[in-house]
Amino acid sequence: MSNFHELINRNTPTLVDFYADWCGPCKLMPPILNEVKSNMGSAVNIIKVDVDKNNKAAHKYGIRSIPTLILFKNGKILWRKTGVAQVAEIQQAVRKIA
Repeated sequence: MSNFHELINRNTPTLVDFYADWCGPCKLMPPILNEVKSNMGSAVNIIKVDVDKNNKAAHKYGIRSIPTLILFKNGKILWRKTGVAQVAEIQQAVRKIA
């Protein structure tokens, strides 16, 4: 998790996908996130955090439903979405803070 804190404190926006392997809607996110990364390249970092393996992070950020996406920049939460998000919605959020 030390890498996690380093990533969310960068000037480049970092999108964190809080998920669990058993979560059906969470399984819809990888292709969406891959498309976002493909479209936006180095303008955004994307990381996945398994809430079952990282309870402290899930608790710290108040994750009550998954998937939950949180967009960080310089350690600050600038956007949050619970549930499946679409490519355009995520890209718009990143562009607003980039």
